[in-house]
Amino acid sequence: MILCLDIGNSHIYGGIFQQDQLLLQFRKSSKTGASSDEYGLFLRGVLRENNIEPDEIKHIAVCNVVPEVQYPISAASQKYFGVTPFILQAGVKTGLKIRYRNPLEVGADRIANAIAAVTLYPNEDVIIIDLGTATTFCLVTSDKSYQGGVILPGLKLSMAALSSGASRLGSVEIVRAEHCLGKATAESIQSGLYNGHLGAMREIISQIQKQDLDGKPVRVIGTGGFTSLFSNEDIFDDIVPDLVLKGLFIAQKMNLE
Repeated sequence: MILCLDIGNSHIYGGIFQQDQLLLQFRKSSKTGASSDEYGLFLRGVLRENNIEPDEIKHIAVCNVVPEVQYPISAASQKYFGVTPFILQAGVKTGLKIRYRNPLEVGADRIANAIAAVTLYPNEDVIIIDLGTATTFCLVTSDKSYQGGVILPGLKLSMAALSSGASRLGSVEIVRAEHCLGKATAESIQSGLYNGHLGAMREIISQIQKQDLDGKPVRVIGTGGFTSLFSNEDIFDDIVPDLVLKGLFIAQKMNLE
């Protein structure tokens, strides 16, 4: 079995693969300052609660955008599983051609998403939209080239900025806005967050198609925690919630071979 860990700014998103099947998914807050013992005991506990013996884990794969969490996660892997983790980082095999000016700047989670996308949708141009702490857009072309991306604040960050910067505007539940025009302050904020993000996604997809694909059709894949919020909109061709885990699993196998 392979344990895959996507360490983001808000959560650690984990999954267990047996052969090519994703058996289990789980999340944990990725608070900084946690010790290797905290991570190790948590991971072993999650496995046992789901009837998986920790000793069955033969490999651990990690993509991480929070540098201070790397050491305790690596130490926990070695201490509690006897495994040196595979880290998705510069220098490992990805099967991608990275067209960023500085490839080291591309987040490991975005690379994992791209690896999964080119595997699931070979010979297609793909835009990946990941709605998490940040909302990221990545263009991967049919020749497996990672062309670049767009980053904007995610829904939670946008709400936090609004409530901290405007004393009379508090936090609200992030929901799908049924009507654009709000009849109360909370509804107005919810509409702004939802429709602002929706409009941004449509415009960015349009500009990428126009500027980078000469107007050609492109498959748009949604992933990340807030993707389901927009599932009824005409944005995504496919929603793949576990895209990053699949990409990390594929990268680990590629480098193991």
